[in-house]
Amino acid sequence: MEHTAPPAPLLAGTCLAFTPVPRDRRRADGWTPETQANFIRALEAMGSVGKAARAVGMGRASAYRLRERPDAASFAAAWDRAIATGRTHQFSIAMDRALNGVTIVRVLKGGAIDVSGGPDMTVVNAVLRDDGFAKATKETI
Repeated sequence: MEHTAPPAPLLAGTCLAFTPVPRDRRRADGWTPETQANFIRALEAMGSVGKAARAVGMGRASAYRLRERPDAASFAAAWDRAIATGRTHQFSIAMDRALNGVTIVRVLKGGAIDVSGGPDMTVVNAVLRDDGFAKATKETI
């Protein structure tokens, strides 16, 4: 019986480093180590499991199945760190829009241009209504 070394951590040197979940079957369209790393990066950028899964060509349900595997503890921990970072980033963007406002440019019939601006409180209200988001940001701030 051959002993193989554990795979090197993906995203080494970052707070998102993790050991990839081993695959039972080799599938080109499955959760390869590269797909797992790209998912974690997307999760950090987007703060949404569904959007991150779509970004790497996978489904939300299969991402959760991968996370729940007994050998996925390192991946799950990276997931938690990535989503907390992503949601904190989204909160920062929402607060920037609320405080500094947004500019809306509309082209009207006949080619006229309407430019308006001001705080975007709808984004802030939507973010603050999400209890999971509020808990995640309290833990990271």
